[in-house]
Amino acid sequence: NAEFGLGMRVTADKQLDIAKQYLLELKDELGSETVTEIIDAKQILESELAVQQLRVQKLKEQLRKMSSSAAAHLLSVADQLVRRSVWLVGGDGWAYDIGYGGLDHALASGRNINILVLDTEVYSNTGGQSSKSTPTAATAKFAAGGKTGGKKDLAMQAISYGNVYVARVAFGANPQQTLLAMREAEAYDGPSIILAYSHCIAHGYDLKDGLSQQNKAVSSGHWPLLRYNPVLRKKNQNPFVLDSTRPTISLKDYAYNELRYKVLTMTNPETAEELMKHAQELVNLKWKNYEELATKKASDFVPIA
Repeated sequence: NAEFGLGMRVTADKQLDIAKQYLLELKDELGSETVTEIIDAKQILESELAVQQLRVQKLKEQLRKMSSSAAAHLLSVADQLVRRSVWLVGGDGWAYDIGYGGLDHALASGRNINILVLDTEVYSNTGGQSSKSTPTAATAKFAAGGKTGGKKDLAMQAISYGNVYVARVAFGANPQQTLLAMREAEAYDGPSIILAYSHCIAHGYDLKDGLSQQNKAVSSGHWPLLRYNPVLRKKNQNPFVLDSTRPTISLKDYAYNELRYKVLTMTNPETAEELMKHAQELVNLKWKNYEELATKKASDFVPIA
């Protein structure tokens, strides 16, 4: 759960502080240049991490030759001097629903923790029940007549904090944007969350067409690709980036390829038509809101504390 991941982050940060404390205490024995290089090392790029790993390896060799208690304590936490990356991976049932309290706590902590949500828009692992991530007009267990309410916008809820990196991605629509979001989230020194569209057997179609259907989800406006990067706010740039273009197909052109939407047209066509009309209105409204955000000034967004 999110609390466990947050605990890992807190533990790693505390051990890093202890390691730095002992490094400074042993500065004379280890050499001021060695200590300074380790503490001040940039560790963003893979090449920088590789160099730091070599520094720490040499440090540990030195420490094994020393007999002081400070050296022994530093040796026990020396590996934390190489930047630790903490990722939580879970589904939408956990992130939007039963585990949302913990996830929200992790985001609010301000800690450098990364969260990847594999969003199937349904409780996939427990039989396909409706969840807060299930979209309007889709059917699922406990929503057999089609879901009438809207899909929870977890991205906008996370953006409201101002200091959380947020992205919505779909590998089948734009793999480059997905990779960019992963890299930016990893590089961001703070909480980050990536919502990844994930096709699922509960959607009711041959999953060999999964990537194509992901592309249609984006093209219809159901799954807008976006990135919210607080770093841009510090540079006086708009932190909200809309990575997908305006919808080029209607929502039904995407939705009715999937049984979770199409089944209602067979059992209750009038309701299906009404719900799809409502779902299309919600897509249009969401796009209007997102486009407004994408054209705002940096000063219109919550500054990072």
